[in-house]
Amino acid sequence: MLFNSLHFLVFFPVVVGLWFGLPPRWRLPLLLAASYYFYLSWRPVYGLLLAATTLLDYVSGRRMGALPDKKQRRPWLLLSLASNLGTLFVFKYFNFFWASAQALAETLRLPFAAPTLALALPVGVSFYTFQSVAYVLDVYAGRLPAERNLGRFALFVAFWPQLVAGPIERGAHMLPQFRRPAPGFDYGRVASGLRLMAWGMFKKIVVADRLAGFVNPVFNHPQDHHALALTLAVLGFTAQIYADFSGYTDLARGAARVLGYDLSLNFRQPYFATSVGDFWRRWHISLSGWFRDYLYIPLGGSRRGAARTYFNLLMVFLVSGLWHGASWTFVVWGALHGLYVALETATAPVRAALAIRLGLATRPRLLRALGTLLTFVLVAFAWLFFRANNLADAWYISRHLFRGWGELSWAEAWRTGGRFFSSYPPEAVVTALALALVLAVDARLEWPQLAARWGRPPAPVRWASYALLLLALALLGVFNSTQFIYFQF
Repeated sequence: MLFNSLHFLVFFPVVVGLWFGLPPRWRLPLLLAASYYFYLSWRPVYGLLLAATTLLDYVSGRRMGALPDKKQRRPWLLLSLASNLGTLFVFKYFNFFWASAQALAETLRLPFAAPTLALALPVGVSFYTFQSVAYVLDVYAGRLPAERNLGRFALFVAFWPQLVAGPIERGAHMLPQFRRPAPGFDYGRVASGLRLMAWGMFKKIVVADRLAGFVNPVFNHPQDHHALALTLAVLGFTAQIYADFSGYTDLARGAARVLGYDLSLNFRQPYFATSVGDFWRRWHISLSGWFRDYLYIPLGGSRRGAARTYFNLLMVFLVSGLWHGASWTFVVWGALHGLYVALETATAPVRAALAIRLGLATRPRLLRALGTLLTFVLVAFAWLFFRANNLADAWYISRHLFRGWGELSWAEAWRTGGRFFSSYPPEAVVTALALALVLAVDARLEWPQLAARWGRPPAPVRWASYALLLLALALLGVFNSTQFIYFQF
């Protein structure tokens, strides 16, 4: 079930109405049933996979919680990891690795017959698998007591607002919330949640889906476009993926807030980051934290010398790229970010000395602006590998972003830059204004002094803004059932 569908338009008010109408003791069972209904609406058979993951990790957690030391817990940990990661490998990576092995064998002229599995990727499998694995690892390490209630644990794994695209929650954050008495109706909380949901839908429908209309044709046929169109498509996708994914997160957090629950913040104005490392402290925060706590630190983090630190960084980002998708384009995207962060770490003293020598150290605003601009360019360049259909297209785009500008006449540049506007003038204007609004809201959040200076808008202005937002959603097709980008992961 998609948030931007008529199905959800019926599902959400029914669940909320029952939630506040039923006695408190029936609310968590209702939420668990609603979560499984939400997931089964895609492909019912994969509900069995979700249930099996839940049951195995519940039993593993209970068994580990009853054992006194890690040595005794280790067999249950290995069983859980083998099952979770093995399932993820079969459904998501088996065909990719076998196809890669076959391509390598053909290059080396070696006989090799690669089998393939005709399996559809279960929606959200990477998200709920990582969430469940984090719980098992925390119980194993003694950081979290094992959950004794199967229904409560099942709700933790399957909680419908964040089930299919995060945030990737931790047991220490969500399980205590589910143990408390079910929240009652609170007007302020419900209104705040609905506003957040509307804002998320606005970013998805009015910004991301409109940008996709220009971005997709260019990425699908990059050889047909000049450098300017390729550059605009890369910049367009940079905005599209942020509006799409952060829009989903806003919808998830808003829906959970209406029900009385708090989901983790997953985005914090990432395009205002002053370095790529800072970007990853702001972008998909729950995934970045997962890799930091369960991969980077266990590998040794930065405690074993510079060479090992750079190796650990590259490994984490390579795995992160592979987590996003079984394709070499995602591997290259992850490797680029790993290289960025490793170079930032290695050159930090040199950059600090250079800033002092150039006088930038005494001009922090200018230094911050330059860092933000450079980070944005690096991140945007990496996004082209994330979005490209294959490596060949990615190489073509990366080579031609900087070639052919001298051959492009002003007339051709005007036609290319204005193609979207000339084809869809009302939508293009609305999209540009909506994107500017998203940027303004992020700037207000990034610099609280702006919010203090502007003050709270008067009630008529706020209600007029809500009305315009709903009008834009209605006119541009709020229930168009366009899948969110991160649903494919």
